[in-house]
Amino acid sequence: MRKIPLLRQILTQGIFLLVSVLILIPIWGTIRLAFDGALIGRPTQFSFLPKEFSFAPFLKVLDKPYQSVQFEVLLKNSLIVSFGAAALALVLGASLAYAFARFRFPGQKTGLFILLLAALLPPIAFATPLYIILSLLKVRTTLFGLIIVYAAFAMPFAIWNLRAAFQAVPKEVEEAAYLDGAGHFKSFLLINLPIALPAISVTALIAFLMGYTEFAIGWLFVDKADNVTLSMATYALVYGQFSGAQPWSDLGALAIIMSVPVIVIFIIFQRTLMERMLFQET
Repeated sequence: MRKIPLLRQILTQGIFLLVSVLILIPIWGTIRLAFDGALIGRPTQFSFLPKEFSFAPFLKVLDKPYQSVQFEVLLKNSLIVSFGAAALALVLGASLAYAFARFRFPGQKTGLFILLLAALLPPIAFATPLYIILSLLKVRTTLFGLIIVYAAFAMPFAIWNLRAAFQAVPKEVEEAAYLDGAGHFKSFLLINLPIALPAISVTALIAFLMGYTEFAIGWLFVDKADNVTLSMATYALVYGQFSGAQPWSDLGALAIIMSVPVIVIFIIFQRTLMERMLFQET
């Protein structure tokens, strides 16, 4: 094993320490705001610890963080939209990715280029066509409409990521399945999907985060408070804070509460990835 020079180790650890500090400071600042019950508006002094430790901001946002809508309704809407968008993006993305990876058809390269271009475009570029299409289908103001919107945003990444995963599956394994009588669908279901499980997990996580954290485009497809998600309610709190109507501790408390499902889901996916990697090595 090659020995790393001491000076290089010190520089490397110093860079890692600096990056860690830059990441942890905003997180700690959010936690400090969340537990500071002395804030009336925006914080005017810098401090590492809350001036008045209190759980009141959490109790407040857990009651009715957005107008008269209960927190449970906001959380339910966010989870329905996020999981629905992730599931739809995975089902459609995996089938299209397998087609792009295993079959040859006219317009294949053009289709991949269009998908790559769609991944590079900002989401606002799709707002107008999606608004028109969902309005014609009469689902624009429903949670199902939000699921379609966020799934459309996640589809380009899902197709490109899963296409690379399916291309990494040896063709010999599929050919052996064909000799045993399996068709394309059975081979895709029983061979490609299990082998590509790590890439599927990453794709599902990214698609979930897109639907869980997006709020700007979602306002175009919501016309009543009962369909508002947690990310939209967070934006409403930010707007109220800058107008002086809300204390910043409410935003910190809601941000921490909103991050809990993401952390739990990330831990679950992380275990799945590690187990799959260990299984492949053995």
